[in-house]
Amino acid sequence: MKSTLKPGLSFSRSILVDESRCIGFMGKEGMVYATPKMVSDVEYTCRDWLVGHLDSGEDSVGTHVTIDHLAATPVGLRVSIEVKVAEVDRRKVTFQFSVKDPVEECGRGMHVRFVVEKAKTHERLAAKRRKAGLIIRGRSPNSAESPMAILFRN
Repeated sequence: MKSTLKPGLSFSRSILVDESRCIGFMGKEGMVYATPKMVSDVEYTCRDWLVGHLDSGEDSVGTHVTIDHLAATPVGLRVSIEVKVAEVDRRKVTFQFSVKDPVEECGRGMHVRFVVEKAKTHERLAAKRRKAGLIIRGRSPNSAESPMAILFRN
């Protein structure tokens, strides 16, 4: 991680609440920002920002989200995801966030990400796939074909 990552830094992202981010079970008139999409948008907002403060070969994974979905945001409105770095504890980064539509705060909470070395993470995942029996015999873990292609091909 770079020394630029410090508590107190803040950032934001504006997102259009389109149909793909909404619940669909209440019909067109009831389409509102879905909680799982809000969580995903917060996670990706934090991850995408954090990458700028990481060294080559590093990335981050989400480890915890606490969210209060406070108000319904209808399809077609924009939301602003406002985030502040609350704490940096070695490789653990804690964010506080607020999600606001043009009328009111619609969500808030806390998100924790852990900075990882991508190569080590890939090694651990390959070992877990092998342990679970997901690697097809005769295929090297270093095969040019992706593990998902190997697992799901016909």
